[in-house]
Amino acid sequence: MPLTTTTQMLIDAQKGGYAVGAFNTENMEMTQAIIYAAEEASAPVIIATTPSTVHYGSIGLFTAMVTALANDAKVPVALHLDHGDSYGLAVQALEHGYTSVMIDGSHLDFEENIKLSHSIVEIAKKKNIPIEAELGTVGGKEDNLDGGDGNYTDPGMAKEFVERTGISSLAVAIGTAHGVYTTKPVLDVERLRQIRSVVDIPLVLHGASGLTADQKSECIKNGICKINFATELRQMYKTALGEYIQANPDKYDPKSYGAASREAIKKLVIELINTCDCTKRAVK
Repeated sequence: MPLTTTTQMLIDAQKGGYAVGAFNTENMEMTQAIIYAAEEASAPVIIATTPSTVHYGSIGLFTAMVTALANDAKVPVALHLDHGDSYGLAVQALEHGYTSVMIDGSHLDFEENIKLSHSIVEIAKKKNIPIEAELGTVGGKEDNLDGGDGNYTDPGMAKEFVERTGISSLAVAIGTAHGVYTTKPVLDVERLRQIRSVVDIPLVLHGASGLTADQKSECIKNGICKINFATELRQMYKTALGEYIQANPDKYDPKSYGAASREAIKKLVIELINTCDCTKRAVK
């Protein structure tokens, strides 16, 4: 089916008490794996690309690839810009057919973050595309994104931020981190509850790679409607690729390498969809 926006996906998740998985892709095989997993699980799915990914390829390339695969998919698929790091990149994604965009002004002060986020919302309105923004800073490092030790989201500021920007979903910082965890994450679920009590739009959790199933479930119960996954997919791709090459030293066809990693990613994504309680949510 054609690409869809995340608007109804997240509204349904909010009403149904589950989360939709947003999975970062880097190439064709990862994109195929994510969509094939969603089809097997009968789940709506969000394909996400970071700024470093689209700079390595291009916005147009990923739009064309995901659109082609989504057209043949049996479940709803959205294409999302993850951590859009500039006004120009966010606008470029909107112009090239992305159906969901995150503008990340979390590194700016409060007023500047509002100004940047609102400016993208105003452009996106013309295309009926939902905008995600972040308040507070998710810690850790991934790609060229460095959140340092992080900065927790203030519930009172979150209410004002949502009202003044007009965003469709809000990424919150409650103790998760991008990249690989060096210590066990401790989540401030009470803070999440407070944010949920004053903000009525869907909430988003970044830095979920490495969280336990119970931690993700508790976050979903307290308002998280979208969970992002990136690091563990990259790790699985590398592991599967290395194991295949080691077991098949005489193979030299890149398609065989890609197929091995694709199958491993597919199995992982099915597991993660299950932890989001999103299985069979595409069935009406």
